[in-house]
Amino acid sequence: MWTYFVHMRRVTLRDLRNNFSKLEAWLKEGEEIQVEKRGEPIALLTGLRKGAKTIRTQPHFAARRKAIWGENVLSAKEVKAMREAELEGEQG
Repeated sequence: MWTYFVHMRRVTLRDLRNNFSKLEAWLKEGEEIQVEKRGEPIALLTGLRKGAKTIRTQPHFAARRKAIWGENVLSAKEVKAMREAELEGEQG
């Protein structure tokens, strides 16, 4: 078990920022990478397992808008009139 940590790749934050393509290749090969800041470990990077599915869901903006505002949605003309009224108030 102790040899696992001896052979783990260690990188600094600078390496992470400047040499990410090399780190990405290591991750694709199945390596685990320990990220260190000033000699202290702060993170452990691991690649995704083969066949692991990532779920990417996009928020349904129209449903969210309707949940917040209901049917009270302003038209473009109403928004323009409100903006003009705000500008008149600021100018004097």
